[in-house]
Amino acid sequence: MNATFLGENGKPQFLEMGCYGIGITRLPAAAIEQNHDERGIIWPDAIAPFTVVLCPITPDRFPEVKAAADKLYGELLAAGVDVILDDRGERPGAMFADWELIGVPHRVTISDRGLQSGQLEYQHRRDTAASKIDAAGALDFLKGKLAL
Repeated sequence: MNATFLGENGKPQFLEMGCYGIGITRLPAAAIEQNHDERGIIWPDAIAPFTVVLCPITPDRFPEVKAAADKLYGELLAAGVDVILDDRGERPGAMFADWELIGVPHRVTISDRGLQSGQLEYQHRRDTAASKIDAAGALDFLKGKLAL
C-alpha cells in the first residue's frame, strides 16, 4: 500500500499493520465451539438469543395450558427476561429438538397433565433430564436460576 508516516527522525517510515481476526463476528463462533454437544448449541445465558423458552404442549386442546403459558410469558417479560413462547403447535419431540439445536439455555414445559398435578417441567440445556417444579412458584424458581 506504500502507506508511510513521518518517523522521529523526520523521514518517511512504512506502516506495519496486522489483523488478529478477533472481531464481534468471532465471538459467537468461539462461544459455540466451547459450548455445544451432539444435540446442538448451548448458549451461555449472557449471550443467548433467548434465555428461556416456554413449550406449551397442545395448547389448542387445553385452554388452561395456553393460559398458564401466556401468564408465565408475561411475568418473565415483566421481570426483564429474554423469553420466547413456542406457539407453533409442534409435537413435543420436534419442539424440544428444535430448541436444543438452537441452544436456548432454559426450557419450561407446560402440559395438561403437569398442570393437573400443579407442576411444570424445567430443563437446563446441559441437563440430561427434565425436573418437576411447582407451577405456582415457577417465576421465583426461574428468577433464582437466572440470578435476578
